Amino acid sequence: MAQLALDLAFRPAHGRDDFFVTPCNEAAVGWIDRWPDWPVPGLVVWGPPASGKSHLGEVWRMRSAAPSVGLDALARHIPPVVLGDRRQLLLDLADAKAIPAELEEPLLHLYNLIAERRGSLLLTARTPPARWAVKLPDLGSRLLAMNAVPIAPPDDALLTAVMLKQLDDRRIGLSKDAIQYAVARMERSFEAARSVVAALDREALAQRRRPGLPLLREILESRDAGPAA
Repeated sequence: MAQLALDLAFRPAHGRDDFFVTPCNEAAVGWIDRWPDWPVPGLVVWGPPASGKSHLGEVWRMRSAAPSVGLDALARHIPPVVLGDRRQLLLDLADAKAIPAELEEPLLHLYNLIAERRGSLLLTARTPPARWAVKLPDLGSRLLAMNAVPIAPPDDALLTAVMLKQLDDRRIGLSKDAIQYAVARMERSFEAARSVVAALDREALAQRRRPGLPLLREILESRDAGPAA
């Protein structure tokens, strides 16, 4: 495989893929690195699907020894049970379109409990708290007091790094020109990078063809064309 020169930092994520640091996520990475020196007990990392929120949350979780839960945990258990004897918690809201009204008070209780223990609450979500339709004023004020840091859609350097990692995982050798061709034309998302590599692997096996630029071009052009009318 041709090697591309990438000016990227990366960090091992305790068994996960390397987390590559670029301008689109460096602010969020900086806040994770700053822990436990956060000015308020909570931090929100938000961004589009497959932008790396959960991955970065896992980096923090492993560093802080925090459990990871979703809103369903608050629906089943009272906050002291959810938190246990810990001071840190990762609350994954990435798949939640809204906080159900019946869970607003438990979430407020959970935040207050963490604050009393001088702990930390990390939330991952698709949108910042300012866009959440929260009805409970006390919860709304606490959410808005949190630092909310975005992860932007990946830039060329990060898409290239993700593609290289996916290609390496599948033992696919692809030329520098082919990778740059794909990055310039694919949708700006991690999901697209992974999907394109998966399609390249699948079609190369199905058609018994070399996974090179010609096949990659066909895959991308078929995606642009969309379904037949």
